[in-house]
Amino acid sequence: MILIVDCGSSKTPQIQKIIDEFVDCEVLPLFEIDHDLLKNYTGVILSGAPILLTEEKTDDYLNSSVWIKNIEIPLLGICFGHQLIGLQYGGMVKKMKEDRVFQDVEVFNDSPLFYRLPHLIQMQEDHCEFTTVPHNFKLLASSDTCFNEAMQHNEKPIYGVQFHPESSGLQGSLLLENFHEICRKKVKSI
Repeated sequence: MILIVDCGSSKTPQIQKIIDEFVDCEVLPLFEIDHDLLKNYTGVILSGAPILLTEEKTDDYLNSSVWIKNIEIPLLGICFGHQLIGLQYGGMVKKMKEDRVFQDVEVFNDSPLFYRLPHLIQMQEDHCEFTTVPHNFKLLASSDTCFNEAMQHNEKPIYGVQFHPESSGLQGSLLLENFHEICRKKVKSI
């Protein structure tokens, strides 16, 4: 079962609908998650959120997501979730020009997250902030509007995407299916 951590995004039901096609999932709010709870799941998806980390006090969000640093199961952060991963690992969230349209995202590093996807994909954006790439992560993809469209931890199955696969059609659904496969393979290897 995959846990979808709802950070307040109106797109969370779209994530749930796609993941439900592959595996059972449960949706819980960010502030109800702790490390012990994660033992019940094969993977975690962190949703987007309708807030700007550059304009909010981040202490509550960082304290509520400290489990990100100790997670042992696969984790995918989307938009705000991607930025939270960045912050937890020492990256910085910065303002950028608002982007609310589809962008061509160039994937230039191999990753199981992008399995069966072309090197140039179209993904829906909905943000005006981005995270720098933290230490121990590699950059996977960029677009003309955002340098860090996707990243992956060098040792752990932790991934982040700035775009919204849940509202990006077939290619976005395929990315979420790939994340499910990452979770499934991780369970088999234990």
